[in-house]
Amino acid sequence: MIRKALDELKQQIPLLDYLQAHDWQPARALSHGRWMGLCPLHTDHKPSFLVDPNKGLFYCYGCGRGGDVIRFAELYHQLNFPQAVTLLRQWCGLAPLLHAVIDFYRIQLHRYNEPVAYLDQRGVHSSEVIEHMRIGYAPSGGLRRWLTQLGYPLSILRQAGLLTAAGYDSYIRCIIFPLESNLYGRSVRSSPLPHRCMPGSKGGLYLWEQVRRYREVILVEGLFDYAVLWQAGFRNITCSLGNHLNAQQFQQLCDSPRTVYLALDADANGSGPRASQSLSRRLWAQGVTVRRVALPENHDPNSFFIQGGDAHQFQSLLEAARP
Repeated sequence: MIRKALDELKQQIPLLDYLQAHDWQPARALSHGRWMGLCPLHTDHKPSFLVDPNKGLFYCYGCGRGGDVIRFAELYHQLNFPQAVTLLRQWCGLAPLLHAVIDFYRIQLHRYNEPVAYLDQRGVHSSEVIEHMRIGYAPSGGLRRWLTQLGYPLSILRQAGLLTAAGYDSYIRCIIFPLESNLYGRSVRSSPLPHRCMPGSKGGLYLWEQVRRYREVILVEGLFDYAVLWQAGFRNITCSLGNHLNAQQFQQLCDSPRTVYLALDADANGSGPRASQSLSRRLWAQGVTVRRVALPENHDPNSFFIQGGDAHQFQSLLEAARP
């Protein structure tokens, strides 16, 4: 029974997810989905830390240490085995808390005019896409009272990044998009911090399990890009939350033969096109067929639809996409 419980814990916390949540970044991809990077357990000057996500194992050729996610937690946090298991169980326990937060935010969305008007301004009109993406809204108060009534202590809420040190909602006046193990918030007002996330990894590609079966996949940067395309009828779409993919996201695009359409932002400063070109080369090297979608300059998919583009016109851009 103990062995079964430990196996279930390791299945709930994939090693690569835990490493990335603690800021580990791979340096290069190896065969069979493995990754190599700098070792987080000692001062490492060249990549010596091997990660095999399929087996859930790591090994460092520099310091000679290796094991599973529990062993990593022991070494990284300098804990004994029972303490590491307790820590991982607490870390895993974030999921029920997030479900409660998401439920609260979804209830709030249609109670306020401001977020509905903001969604409309961003081209998101369909109740179907709002339900599909489980979009919510963080008003000026109420979350703290809601969660403490459910039995969550303030220390846990602060540690998770849901409340500020002063006890206020970290996502105040934000449109909320649930992610795999995080929340993305977009302020509906002018703010020095328009984009907000909880501490930790942004996770894998957005709603990947619903997309991976497609032979052709459209990749966009932002969740509002995703929303308008899904609303227009495109179902083979995912989002990376930015133009730099993490190791998990890159591996997901490479997990089976497919064609990937890169519909990244056509920024005036060239950052989107440069990121698209770099990602294209990396994917081709892994045997993935890539097509780069040429959006009008200074546009992303969201602004393309807001300013009058439609599904037929975007389909034409896909058909005109080149390697």
